[in-house]
Amino acid sequence: MAEMFSTLGTWNWLIFGFILMALELAAPGVFLFWLGLAALLVGLLSFAITPSWQTQLLMFAVFAAAAVPAWRHFARSATAASQSNPFLNRRNQALIGREFTLEKPIIDGAGTVRIDDTVWRIAGPDTPAGSRVKVIRADGASLTVVVA
Repeated sequence: MAEMFSTLGTWNWLIFGFILMALELAAPGVFLFWLGLAALLVGLLSFAITPSWQTQLLMFAVFAAAAVPAWRHFARSATAASQSNPFLNRRNQALIGREFTLEKPIIDGAGTVRIDDTVWRIAGPDTPAGSRVKVIRADGASLTVVVA
């Protein structure tokens, strides 16, 4: 067993790192990526210095353990970035509470309104064209309005 570890070299670590990263592509979970990165770091450091196999294993353990807080930091910052735009992929929810002018009247409880470059279906009380309406509910691609 000791002989197996004593043959560890730079190329072994680089190959091991690439294998772990390839496995991450096959089964995503962001866990193997960090272990692969730790193995690549050991391999790259082994080019510069020639550590013993014990030192190489210790470096791998330290890099792998340091990867956990690094992963949490990156995951937390990515989550914060996605929360900076809470209506991303929920555009209709951003319309609730806004007021718009009807281009066409609402007849028999149904009509349309142009918001920016999109025509939305609306439901609400019969209202003549030119009236201001306020969005009170969004359900899919349909909005419910009341006279503002």
